[in-house]
Order: sequence, then structure tokens, then C-alpha cells
Amino acid sequence: MYHQIVPNPGLDRYNQTATQFKAELQTLYADGYVPVTAAALVAGTVDVPAGKHPVVLTFDDSTVSQFGLTKSGAPKEGTAVALLLAFSAAHPGFPAVATMYVNFAPPPFAGTNPAAGLRWLVEHGFEIGDHTLSHANLRKVGPVKAQAEIVADLNAINEAVPGYRVTTFALPFGVHPQPASLAWSGASGGAAYHFDGVMEVGSNPAHSPYSAAFDGTRIPRIRSQSLAGADAPYESKHWLQWLRANPALRYTSDGDPATISYPRNSKQSVAARFADRGRPY
Repeated sequence: MYHQIVPNPGLDRYNQTATQFKAELQTLYADGYVPVTAAALVAGTVDVPAGKHPVVLTFDDSTVSQFGLTKSGAPKEGTAVALLLAFSAAHPGFPAVATMYVNFAPPPFAGTNPAAGLRWLVEHGFEIGDHTLSHANLRKVGPVKAQAEIVADLNAINEAVPGYRVTTFALPFGVHPQPASLAWSGASGGAAYHFDGVMEVGSNPAHSPYSAAFDGTRIPRIRSQSLAGADAPYESKHWLQWLRANPALRYTSDGDPATISYPRNSKQSVAARFADRGRPY
């Protein structure tokens, strides 16, 4: 879970410098991770080479530090998207793939034509997700306003990118509405929504989407931040080290997206909808 990429994050633990962001990409690459979208995660269409590990890179709040287009139509230098593209070009097998959770009040990626920017992202393999119209605290605004916020953002995305299907949603502040089910299904102004995945705020690694333990309505995200050690149980440095030290618990691809390989003595079971793809060994 990423937020802003800025020269001086200060005490804002949710932000990072470009140097810190690039260093984490290098760590992910060295550890064998391959970026996939949140949409692929929740759909169970994870496809990475054998021996590699899928990772979902998410960016919240659609800030100017994440993305923008120059007059020539290229990503602005120094933005997260530009940095990711440059890293991908220099590191084969690490695609420039990420999921961008956008708000439309104010418009996403200030300084960029919202429609042109979102279309560029979709055309280049990035995913666009709902993050409410104005980054509302869904519990505080009440159920009617919560649904209106979600639908308004969804409508704005669909207007900017006609025909695009938004399948995932990130909770602003990590706060669920009341009732919590409105985070993944609801309606406002005659328009209904249903998300396949709902992202929470930084905590711990998510289960494999093929596991019966996976809950698409409450997907945890590991927090990437500048102040390493400030929130050790939630941050990326802690969890990447932990996963490296516990390889048997890290999702490792068998190279065949049509099969789900797992040890016969595994304590986890395959989710019912993927049972026919299970290949115990």
C-alpha cells in the first residue's frame, strides 16, 4: 500500500521518497516478486512464472506525485508511475503493473486531464479502483451518503473510461461503513455496485486467493512507508523479511495458472470455487 512519493516525507509515515520507493522495488525484484493487479488477485487469475511470487502494488488517493501526463502524453518524470516504468524497463520479468485507487473530488492526479490520464493507465496495463468520490470516512457519513460516495466515484471512472469494469475498492482510512456489507455491495441514485475485492489499510499479507481462508471482502495490505520501524507489525520491511525467513508460507507459483499446487499435509484447503484445479503433492 503506497501513498505519496515526495522529496521530504517528514513525519508522515504513509509517504516515501523516490529513493525509498526504488529501493523497495529492488528488494521485491531480488526476492522474486512479480507485480499483478488487485483485479487478478480477486478473480484468481494470477499468472506468474514458476518459482516467482505475486505481489499487488496499490496506490491510494490519486495524488500528483503518483502520476501525471506531460504535454507530449508521457508520464511525468519523478512520479510513481514513471519510476515504476523505468524500473521495469531495466529489470526484465518485473512488469510495470499497479492498482490505482482514485478519488474525483478533487479530480485524480491534479494537473492532468482525468479522462486522458485514466485512459492512459488502463491502456498501459494499470488497474483503476474505486476509493470514494471525496475520500470520505464511510462510517461517519452514514449509509446513504456512503453509497452515494462510492457510486459517484464509480460513475466518474466509467465516464472517463467508457466500458471499463471496476472490480475492486479501497476503504478510505480503512474504515468500513455501517453495515460493513455496503463496502462491497450497494446502490445509490438507481445505480448499483458490487466489488469482488475490498482493500483495507496496511496490516499483514493476504491469503492466497485460492485458499479457503481468503476473504475478498476484507483484504489486508502491507504498508510501505518512510519511517521504518515505526509500525513494525504492519510495514513492508518487517513483512518482506518475515516472508523471506518463512518461504514455506509464501505463495510460490508452479508456473501453470490452470493448476493449484499445494502440499498434501497443508493446514489450508483450496477454496470451493477452485477445487477442480487443486493438485496436491
